[in-house]
Amino acid sequence: MSNKGQVTLPASVRRKLGITSDSKVELVVEEGEITIRPLKRVSELAGVLSRYARKGGSEHWDTIRQQTEAAIAEEVVDAGTNRVRGGR
Repeated sequence: MSNKGQVTLPASVRRKLGITSDSKVELVVEEGEITIRPLKRVSELAGVLSRYARKGGSEHWDTIRQQTEAAIAEEVVDAGTNRVRGGR
């Protein structure tokens, strides 16, 4: 711990977590412990919702967002009732 309250993560830890000098991290304090989590870059999230996309669907952002929200909500409801759905 530096006199400025800074902590240096060892290179082996940074490599394991994929943290680089330009990475953003989240610090979570719970029950007297600190957890450091690397935050994903927006570019790393590209395609994360692609399984909800409909082929030949609308290209309008609001429509795509509504369709995605509805598909995720349906999946959450299905999970709560233990129903199994096929992938899209």
